[in-house]
This record gives sequence, C-alpha cells and structure tokens, in this order.
Amino acid sequence: MNNVLHDYGNNKKMSLTVLSLAVLVVLTGCKPAPQSSVKEQADEVEVTQSKARSEQVLVAQEQMQKTQRLHAVSYEAMPQGMMHTNASISLMPPMPHPTADDAVLIAEHDRENYLKSQQNPVKQTATEPVSTFSIDVDTGSYSNTRRMLNMGKLPPNDAVREEAFINYFDYDYSAPASMTSPFKVHTEVATAPWSEHRQLVKIGIKGFEIEKADLKAANLVFLLDVSGSMNAANKLPLLKTSLTMLTKQLDENDSVAIVVYAGAAGVVLPATKGNDQHAISGALDKLAAGGSTNGEQGIELAYQIAQQNFKKGGINRVILATDGDFNVGMQSVDKLKELVAAKRKTGVALTTLGFGQGNYNDGLMEQLANIGNGQHAYIDNINEARKVLVDEISSTMQIIAKDVKIQVEFNPQQVAEYRLIGYQNRMLAADDFNNDKVDAAELGAGHTVTALYEITLSNAEHKQIDELRYQSKEHKNLATSNELAFVKVRYKQPDAEQSQLLTQAISSDKIQPLSQASQDFKFAAAVAGFAQLLKGAKYTGDWQYEDCAKLASANKGADTFGYRSEFVQLVNNAAAL
Repeated sequence: MNNVLHDYGNNKKMSLTVLSLAVLVVLTGCKPAPQSSVKEQADEVEVTQSKARSEQVLVAQEQMQKTQRLHAVSYEAMPQGMMHTNASISLMPPMPHPTADDAVLIAEHDRENYLKSQQNPVKQTATEPVSTFSIDVDTGSYSNTRRMLNMGKLPPNDAVREEAFINYFDYDYSAPASMTSPFKVHTEVATAPWSEHRQLVKIGIKGFEIEKADLKAANLVFLLDVSGSMNAANKLPLLKTSLTMLTKQLDENDSVAIVVYAGAAGVVLPATKGNDQHAISGALDKLAAGGSTNGEQGIELAYQIAQQNFKKGGINRVILATDGDFNVGMQSVDKLKELVAAKRKTGVALTTLGFGQGNYNDGLMEQLANIGNGQHAYIDNINEARKVLVDEISSTMQIIAKDVKIQVEFNPQQVAEYRLIGYQNRMLAADDFNNDKVDAAELGAGHTVTALYEITLSNAEHKQIDELRYQSKEHKNLATSNELAFVKVRYKQPDAEQSQLLTQAISSDKIQPLSQASQDFKFAAAVAGFAQLLKGAKYTGDWQYEDCAKLASANKGADTFGYRSEFVQLVNNAAAL
C-alpha cells in the first residue's frame, strides 16, 4: 500500500509539473516541446526539489543537534564511599518540543528495535527427542504490546514473545516450604484449544516465597537516561514516579544511588540510606531531559558505584531505566554485552526498565537484562510500575536460584511430535544442560515460570510431519512405558557454582480433555494462543480472537488486580483491528 501511495504521489507531481510547463508555453507563445523534452525538464525539476529537501533535512539535523547541545543537562559528579543526604544537581531547562519544521527529522527517528523472533518449528520425537532451554522471567513484551493495542495498532511480529505473555500472569502453583529446595515443579496435560488432535503440556515452576520485610538489605544504583529522547510524558516523568514508588519500599538497611547519563554521565545522588525519602525523591524530582545518549559511560559508572557500596550477602543491583536509544558512545553492542557479562561475575545484577515509544530499543534492553542476571520489564503506565516495583518487589529484587535450565525428553512411543511455544532466544544445546559454565536465567523469590509444549501423540491420525520411512518401529527400554516425557530442571543456589538437579516424569494418565483442565491451564492456553495469533497464527488453525477471548473470560479466576480482565479487553481490541 505504501508503494502504491508513493507512486501515486510521484505521478501527481509529474502531472502538475507537465501542466505548469504547458501553461508557460501558452502564455509565452512558444511552440510546445516534444513530450520527451517535457519529461526531461520535469525530471530536472524533481531532482532540484529532491536536493532542496535533502539540504533542508541536513539543516534540520544540524539545528536539532545544536539545540540538544544548548539544552543538555549538566551533572556534577560527587565523591563516593559514604552516605549523603543532600545532592547538588545543576540542571538546565528541558529541551523545547520540536516544531512542525522538524517533522522530517522526527519521522526518521520513529523507529523501534526488536530481536528476530520466529515461532519454534515442530520437531519429530524419533529424531530429536530432547528439548533444552533456559527459563525466562521477562515480561516486557506483553506490556509493550498492550501499549500498542491500546493505541489502536497491532504489534510487529518480532515484538511478540510468547513466553513473556504467558509469564506476565501469576498461576496458582504451590510453593516449597523452605529454601532447601528453592522451587517446586508442576505439570498438567490437556487438549489444545485450537486443535483436538494436539495436546498441551504445561510445566510450571514456583519459587520459594519471601515476605517484603524479610528481604535482604539492598544496594541499588538507579542508572537513568536523561537524554533528549526521554523528553516525553510517558518517559522521564513516568520513570521518576515509578522509582519513587520503589524507594518507598526500602528502609535504613538499604541504600540508593542515582547515576544519570546523556552526552556524559554523572552522579546526582551518592549512596543514600533507603529511608531518606526526602533526599531520594528530591534528586529524582530535579531531573530533566536533554542531550544525546552515551549509555556505555553511564553503565560503567553505575557498576563502579555499586561495587563501592557492595553488600556482602545482600542484594546488589543496577536498575537501568531508558528508552534504549543508545546513539553515541559505545557503538558495538557486542562490547556492551561483554561489559555487562564481566560485571555480572562481580555479583552485581542488572535489571532493565523500558519506557516510551517511537525509538524504543526492546531488543537491546532484553539482551542486557538476560546477560546481567536480571529481568526486563516495560513500564507503559503507573499500574505496571506498581506491579513490577511494588507488588512483585520480592521476585524483582531477590534471587533464590540462578542458572535455571529445563530439559524435556519426550518418549517416542507416546509422543510423535512436539513444539515449544516461545523461548526462542533462550534455547540451549542438549549438552549445555549439564555444563555449569553455561549461563542461564535467574529465579526471583515467589516467581512463577510457565512453559507450554504442544505435542502430537504417536497414535494420532493428523500428524504435522510424515513418519520416517526407514525409522525402526521397535523401541527398547521404554517400549511398555506410559511416560509422555521426563522433565529435568537444573539450578544453582545463589552463592553456589555447582548445580543441583530436580526430575519429574509426566505420565500419559495425566492427559485430560480441556474442559476438565484447571482454570490456570485454560487461561495460560488462551494467552499462548493470543500471542500466536498476533505472530501470524501459523499453528492455530481456524481458532480466532473471539475463541481466545471466550476461553480467557471463562477462566479469569479470582483476578485480584484485574490483569486477566484487562487481557480479555486486549484480545477484543486486537480482533477489532
């Protein structure tokens, strides 16, 4: 459609140019030139106009850069190593809002970056019976998609990550009684809502719950983007409100430092006791946006401060809040990843909070959190800020298990095919499972993690892949077993370097009709189906948004905070679009 409109616009310009030349001929009494000459003159006019537009864009860019320099925020670094209650902050006024003359430049900046995310393919159990992946506790994809749907537009395919949708919601899994075993594994099997010929295998993990009052002392460093790109109501102002909510959960045993970065990085609040709300909120209130973005310098400074105030046996974390628009400074994303990976080994984790739209770099934010032993969340409104930074502060802050990996071996006697829904960028090689040097994700206190496999039973008539012609039908050892799959979960205690193993078999006796499955199972299936519909509905057949909304609406359960009801509305929004 864009190409058609573009061609139409060019043709319209050509017609107007030809008409203008024709009028000029009549008025001057000149003989009309051949059509080819008129076209050549029109081309010359178009080239001249194009050059003029290019020069205007360059002038606009230079003017914007000049404006950013003039309105850049200046921060004065302060000495570290001791608690302060006051911070001297030198701030210039915020950058003025761009005018209509900047429209061309703004259009160029209206971009968002997402990692490539294609749906996992169907695999035959006979040839590839083992599936291995790291858990993932990121939820940013769901809240970011919610922002787009509420704006009246469907998300890009790559913006939708199925596991983030599924794990955005809590499920009623029982938690372990002690930290001796930091989590419990739960499984359930029932018919897939989009195909009576397939089943869904749900694997759920529930972490040991820790009350807010029992959380370890925290050493937090807020690393805040105050560049010009953060000058919007849903960026810096929302960021400041969100972090103010977080700091109200802290006490005198915790500490907070604030580092900001734009064209350069600086400290606006040295390590300050968590109960000093006046100093912390005062530093946040004075922040203003302006200048370009040098994330590398800011991250290095934030880690330096976190290390100087390191709490042994406590929570040590850098919280990066930004739209992710790293446009100056370290150019290589790989080098940035190496920096975060190196700092992770010192015991300081990295959490990323995404804000805003238009230039949001979701891909980079997710990768940095994954590498930094943290999690990634997208804050699109004040309710999401409360969810992540207040209601879920225990799981957001305190790690109870690290390098958590899941490996599932399917029994070819019972299962012909399987497909993991989501976790595309968390897939591991089979031999990575037992290799303690291979990094994986962390599990926070009270966190729930859910994974769904779609399977096709061996006796099903409607398989998605033809059976192998030369594959032997004789199976040894498990020929008489009624096991569908064998689940293994490997993890490390927070301060350990050697992993431990939990195992659980899934029996075919657990297969049940969807109508008899738990409410959580049916709701999770609806959420997984919704994500797949948004990604193109490759595997969901004739199942529609209306079917998804009906299934979710009937299985909302208690829904204390209204997140599941909101989900149903998002499905209805997508159906209307």
